[in-house]
Amino acid sequence: MKHYTTLNALHDDSGIQRPENPLLSIMTCQDYRSSSLGKNKFSGDFYLISFKKFVSGNFRYGRRKYDNDNGSMIYVRPRQIIEFADLVLSEKGFLILIHEDYLLNTKLHSEISKYSFFDYEVSEALHLSVAEEKNIWELYGKIQSEYHNNQDEFSKEIIITHIDSILKYSQRFYKRQFINRADYEGSLITRFNLIMREYQESGKLITEGLPTVGYMASRLAISTRYLTDQLKVETGKTALDHIHIFLIDKAKNILLATNNSISETAYQLGFENPPYFSRLFKKKSGITPVQFKEGKFGLN
Repeated sequence: MKHYTTLNALHDDSGIQRPENPLLSIMTCQDYRSSSLGKNKFSGDFYLISFKKFVSGNFRYGRRKYDNDNGSMIYVRPRQIIEFADLVLSEKGFLILIHEDYLLNTKLHSEISKYSFFDYEVSEALHLSVAEEKNIWELYGKIQSEYHNNQDEFSKEIIITHIDSILKYSQRFYKRQFINRADYEGSLITRFNLIMREYQESGKLITEGLPTVGYMASRLAISTRYLTDQLKVETGKTALDHIHIFLIDKAKNILLATNNSISETAYQLGFENPPYFSRLFKKKSGITPVQFKEGKFGLN
């Protein structure tokens, strides 16, 4: 596998004309469909933003593959492994490659990390409606016009503004997708709590300790970032928040229904450190486990 530190090298190896800006490359599917781009696995020091409609084949990003034939957006962060496997693309699609250095001394350089979809698996691509696709293409058209229009001292700021707009719209459209997915598949929090209940009832809290967000994501067959982002849309809370809420709810039942000590309750729920359990309990409940067990529910 080859790692590219420059866009020029990627273009040269793929048989594509070098980009007009060595730190920014934009092209349509027609520009690279006959090239060798992505025939072999590669990674690079650049972000990838892409809109594609696949006729056949699949796109690999990280550990997963994407084989949906609808128009979709895909986002790849630097140094992630990419592979296009026997792709046949429709004519309508684009690819934007942004070298990390292009963002230096810009607001987007510090803000791009907030766009968590760069950490999603490719199977969690953003599927656009017709109206959403139109918005994205309008922004791409503005970038394309500026890119090919004798770039000057204003070009970079204008282009980055439009790239940031694509990312902001993507964030909005993902929220719509989360809601639609919940309507179609059932709420994620319901499935999340079922897995938590299975974990507890199987005795894994005692034998394996607290479940991690990574474990919950793997059971739900989604990435950790996608899990947390969808839960935040559904409930306003993160995946870790919901793990803690479930455990504290179980702790309350144990404290009221048994004579277990605080330490015994903590160990029963997978906490290796009872003081940490007590701090978490107070954070979530407003009172300590001791106060709760003594029936002092109205202190706060």
